[in-house]
Amino acid sequence: MTLEARPSTRSIEQGWNAYLLRWKRRRLLWRSWRSRHHLSAVSDRTNLIEPGDILAVTVLRNEIGRLPYFLSHHRRLGVAQFLVVDNDSNDGSTEFLSAQSDVSLWRTSRSYHASRFGLDWLTWLQMTYAHDHWCLMVDADEALIYAHHVQRSLTELTQWLDSQKRTAFGALMLDLYPKGPLNEPQYTPGQNPTEVLQWFDPGPYRAIRQQPLGNLWVQGGARERIFFEDDPKRSPTLNKLPLVRWNRRYAYVNSAHSILPPAMNATYDGPGGGQPSGILLHSKFLPEIVSKSATEKQRQQHFHTPQDFDGYYDHLGRAPDLWHDNSVRFVDWQQLEHLRLMCSAGW
Repeated sequence: MTLEARPSTRSIEQGWNAYLLRWKRRRLLWRSWRSRHHLSAVSDRTNLIEPGDILAVTVLRNEIGRLPYFLSHHRRLGVAQFLVVDNDSNDGSTEFLSAQSDVSLWRTSRSYHASRFGLDWLTWLQMTYAHDHWCLMVDADEALIYAHHVQRSLTELTQWLDSQKRTAFGALMLDLYPKGPLNEPQYTPGQNPTEVLQWFDPGPYRAIRQQPLGNLWVQGGARERIFFEDDPKRSPTLNKLPLVRWNRRYAYVNSAHSILPPAMNATYDGPGGGQPSGILLHSKFLPEIVSKSATEKQRQQHFHTPQDFDGYYDHLGRAPDLWHDNSVRFVDWQQLEHLRLMCSAGW
């Protein structure tokens, strides 16, 4: 081999990284396959899934207050069936979900933290039921919106994405909050959370592209401003790829923040980007968050190093006021596109 024909150091490194990521994806799929034994079916209606149906997957615990709106909102968008893992709820969530004709429900008492924050369980369900379906991964406190979402269904959106040869659709998770202490508003189950949580931070948001996955890392917004001002690198990740034309060989790596194969991560370029994207309206700050904070601090299930976030839960328990002079009242998706937090990209 001549000197000119020798592979460059960079090409060797790229090939090695690609090899390692293939094995990482296989390990994640293997973990998910093993985790099937953790799940007990409560109500299995997957025989009703039709070709072309849009599916939603979620894992939850004690979300009875949010579930009526969560289901109704995504039904209106066009989700045909919800595949739900209930992580040992004791507030009536299990009974409510098992009575829904478009919900297939599994239950587990295993550790949410040890299951990669529920990803092992959800990936198994996606491998088994979601292959070649557009699949939405959302938490119970998230509501997907996109350009023209009131008039145009997810079926129309995904058909357009197919026509553009796109296999994923990214979104910014936008924290909504009230004006005044968090425990003051009154919320009724089934109510649109934006009637109670009317404000958000329009910025600043920052994004970097991480290697070797090539995934975006977006941070900023209200939670960073209030809870992580002294250490912004620890603030929550706000980018997600919630809507994917699923293949049983795919695997989310860190919630819906990143995915394998790595090329999928290039489909979202964050706030200010030109690729089609939406918003996940995040209703974390409904008034129940104040009483739930002490429970979640004790459970130690939601962060990689949960003891480092005791101060975060303590702060929430004091019902802070997240509003400030630069807060913006939420109106609609056009407003969010004008602020360059999402992009219709001609859709």
